[in-house]
Amino acid sequence: MHRAAYSVLELLVCLALALVVCGSAAPVLIASRDGVRAIGATDFLVAQLHAARMEALKRRSHVALRFETDGDDYLLAVYVDGNGNGVRASDIIAGIDSLLCPRERLDQQFAGVGFGFEDGVPDVDGTDALDNRDPIRVGRSRMLSFSPTGTSSTGTVYLHGRGRRQLAVRVLGGTGRIRSLTFDFGAQRWQPR
Repeated sequence: MHRAAYSVLELLVCLALALVVCGSAAPVLIASRDGVRAIGATDFLVAQLHAARMEALKRRSHVALRFETDGDDYLLAVYVDGNGNGVRASDIIAGIDSLLCPRERLDQQFAGVGFGFEDGVPDVDGTDALDNRDPIRVGRSRMLSFSPTGTSSTGTVYLHGRGRRQLAVRVLGGTGRIRSLTFDFGAQRWQPR
């Protein structure tokens, strides 16, 4: 009986072809991973905002998500009103408004994602002055605050990731509605996610 077999040369050619296919797929997989991280960071921020709003409703007190500077980045911190006048920076410093949970850095959970703008991206409203590239646009106190009735302060936070990923999270004050958007570089416009 004659058995069919593969030669070493045939096996090496198949192995080389498999490596070429895997090598050509690597950039696509890396870009996909970076996109997933950027979207994950945006969803995480949206979840933090929803949780702060739910805490405000549950506690019947103001609760705020504060963006605290930490070098070139920001820490996320959630505070609850301690004296019935809303969450205020001066009350946080005085220890009246207390921290609800440990502060977090976005890039610790989502590598390569941070607060900021990619080059050439306008703000969501299309009114961005070139000298105002602040990614945290929630007022001077750097807080998005939720009331016991579900309303909130208004603001927009900009996130970017590797591979030209630009996202934004908006909070609409009167309704407390939270939306996330992504910038379409091809169409040069913001779109809902």
